[in-house]
Amino acid sequence: MVMDAARLALANLFAKETRGVFWKVLGLTLLALAVLWIVIRNIFIWLALPWIDQFLPGIPDWAGWLGLVFGILASIGLALGLALLISPITAVIAGFFLDDVAEVVEKRDYPNDAPGVAMPLGESLVSAVRFLGIVIVGNIFALFLLLLPGVNLIAFFLVNGYLLGREFFEFAAMRFRSPQAARDFRSKHWQTVLLGGFAIALFLAIPFLNLLTPLFAAGLMVHLHKMLSARDPDFR
Repeated sequence: MVMDAARLALANLFAKETRGVFWKVLGLTLLALAVLWIVIRNIFIWLALPWIDQFLPGIPDWAGWLGLVFGILASIGLALGLALLISPITAVIAGFFLDDVAEVVEKRDYPNDAPGVAMPLGESLVSAVRFLGIVIVGNIFALFLLLLPGVNLIAFFLVNGYLLGREFFEFAAMRFRSPQAARDFRSKHWQTVLLGGFAIALFLAIPFLNLLTPLFAAGLMVHLHKMLSARDPDFR
């Protein structure tokens, strides 16, 4: 089921019906990443340079290369930090465009079904902010595990698989159910939703392609919700 949903979501990524949403999501994601890079870099310079200026004068001239090495390591650290922020960034952006993606998927692949109802703007904003906090906390926890080889990769998939799977599925489900019913439906089918979340986390781990995570995740969970609803039609 999850593989079928993932296949259909991949097909939706480049369908002509989704091109408008595609460019909006990609453009906003790149803009948000660029702004965050500038902010993180400036904060690092503000906090680190005074310490470096005090430390380097005591180093002999022949050891000046340490400054270059430190700069390279700092750049790698900033890049890793930005990579960890891709998950919450894409989640927040998806919060604003999930309904657009869902509407396209429903019209394209389920034309005979009743269309879903978009969440009210206020409710969507609250949900997006709540999810941002949850994902940031989860990825901070995963960041602390980076020092443990092997565990960091497992933590990345567990944290993002669970959080992204849960929130994207509930977004899709709430087009047809009340918030509480959507959560109950997710809880009933949590194993399938978790597997769908792992598929999203795997997509998120692919460089460059991960910028399209909101479109892929939204499409996957719309399909997954439709499939589970067909299998469990009596759930209310």
